[in-house]
Amino acid sequence: MTEIEHLREAPSRHAERSAELGGRVRFARDDTFYIEVRRRVDEFCKSTGRRQRDCPQMYIKTAILLTSLAGSWALLVFAARTWWQAVLLSVVVGLTTAAIGFNIQHDGSHQAFSDRGWINKLASLTMDLIGASSYLWHWKHPVFHHTYANIEGHDTDIDYGMVGRLSPHQRHRWMHRFQHIYLWPLYGIVMIKWKFFDDFKEMIRGRIAANHRIPRPKGWDLVTFFVGKAVFVGWIFIIPSFFHSPWVVILFYVLIEAVLGITMSLVFLLAHMVEPADFPLPPPETGRIEKPWAVHQVETAVDFSRESRVAAWLFGGLNFQIEHHLFPRYCHINYPAISKIVEDTCRDYGVKYGEHITLMDGIKSHFRFLRELGRPPAKPATAKTVLSS
Repeated sequence: MTEIEHLREAPSRHAERSAELGGRVRFARDDTFYIEVRRRVDEFCKSTGRRQRDCPQMYIKTAILLTSLAGSWALLVFAARTWWQAVLLSVVVGLTTAAIGFNIQHDGSHQAFSDRGWINKLASLTMDLIGASSYLWHWKHPVFHHTYANIEGHDTDIDYGMVGRLSPHQRHRWMHRFQHIYLWPLYGIVMIKWKFFDDFKEMIRGRIAANHRIPRPKGWDLVTFFVGKAVFVGWIFIIPSFFHSPWVVILFYVLIEAVLGITMSLVFLLAHMVEPADFPLPPPETGRIEKPWAVHQVETAVDFSRESRVAAWLFGGLNFQIEHHLFPRYCHINYPAISKIVEDTCRDYGVKYGEHITLMDGIKSHFRFLRELGRPPAKPATAKTVLSS
């Protein structure tokens, strides 16, 4: 099977599996745009000798990031002597941890790191190293999010419960009028909740959000779940407690998680929860989205900072969110090179290509997005109001 044939089958396989586990959304069956954009990118890769996976740059980046985390953590635990040194090193640990998630873990979970399955597995296990379950992430992200991007009730990434309204189709509550203010500090604790509450709840219930049943981890997946949690608690709490007061350890752990949570939340939210992104809702009678899957992926995602090499390196290509959703099994190293091809193909086929030029443009758009969705929806006109007008 060729790469293009494999990638064309991936969405339908995920959709079928998701349907078995509770999803009922279907997409229009028109692969014209999808086939063409993949043909152009595939030809570009062949003509330039570009590898889709096993890119040397990715292995170098992996070594740099893992060494940076180990080094900054060691300096924080064993060498920091003043509060400002500890704060600075905690920020570095938080940012490096986020970069490992964006780059190593994310590519591994999408089988985009290597053609070898065991290398992808090792890369994805860095999620367990930094405290979250790679098993549950597989269901939440590559399966449910990538199949049902921005679809209320199906995409778990836009489900913040009653705390936040991140889709125009979610129920409005009175406190949402202030969400553009109070959600920002809450982003800083999202990873603590994820690691120590959400993972355990989802594993025990065998369910992610309300609509998605998943197989509970068994065998080695279950062992990995608990070993990963133990390893994380060991390097983040137990070892530092031999050298510092438990309260000091907890204080700087919270700082690390705040940096990690805000960084990860912003990068993912700027890719989907911004003004240019679409939020289609299929009618319950048919469960069918009007547009094909590939068009849906493009129009529910937004790129940002495409010209910034620093952003592309640190964020693991997630600032090229459109390219990632169309080519999830391509190593993110390729995204800057193929983004112009994707944009041109979208223009040729009349598909909306959303982009924010800078990171700050995306942050401002997310702020306006939160503020707009926080406003009470306009009430439909009643007979009484129509007559009185």
